[in-house]
Amino acid sequence: MLAPAPLPLRIPFVDLMRGLALLAMAIYHFFWDLEFFGLADLGVTEHAVWILFARAIAASFLALVGVGLVLAHRNGVKPKLFLRRLAMIVAAAAAITALSAFADPDGIIWFGILHCIAVSSVLGLAFLRVPVIAVIAAGMACVAVPPLLASPMFNGLGWVWLGLAQDVIPSNDYNPLLPWFGYVLLGIAAARLVPPDRWPRWQPSSAATRALCLAGRHSLVVYLLHQPLLMGLLWTVTQFR
Repeated sequence: MLAPAPLPLRIPFVDLMRGLALLAMAIYHFFWDLEFFGLADLGVTEHAVWILFARAIAASFLALVGVGLVLAHRNGVKPKLFLRRLAMIVAAAAAITALSAFADPDGIIWFGILHCIAVSSVLGLAFLRVPVIAVIAAGMACVAVPPLLASPMFNGLGWVWLGLAQDVIPSNDYNPLLPWFGYVLLGIAAARLVPPDRWPRWQPSSAATRALCLAGRHSLVVYLLHQPLLMGLLWTVTQFR
């Protein structure tokens, strides 16, 4: 019997999923920006459908973080690769906090999705060899726990990262460790359940799918650039009103 082909270094299907998540995020942010600049009144931060859409996007990104951890370190943790990626994410998260303080002091991003990805990536390493059933249980617990354990003792900036506050500090992007680390764990579990020879061998065959895969391969760059570009475009539009 022939041995199954080794798993490639990159799996285009996973890049495609990241690209689709980025596209959904850009769509959400476009309508959020329309409201921010007073060009539309859509209730993006209040309407249940928009809130669900935003949470689904964040959950997909974080689940894909878990998938990526498994794929990147399937043959053992690679410290240099991990630390290089972590340093880029931490630097980007710090830059976003600084820029948000300048752009909107009333909605500073203290612990947004990049901050969550950075911390979750470190914690996720501990679950790469834990029995899958335990990873699933831990992931579901993280998702379920916040409403049960929320307390005034976790109010304030020092606990903003945890997600158990009763009075949440206003922020334009808030993805605390709980419940969002749970989706990273579920992504880790899902990736570990797929045998190496069962990953999709799909390849992009159209300009659209190739573009989405390219965006997925460079998701951090796309994430950092898309909002300045969208906001710059809409700011320009407001100058001609």
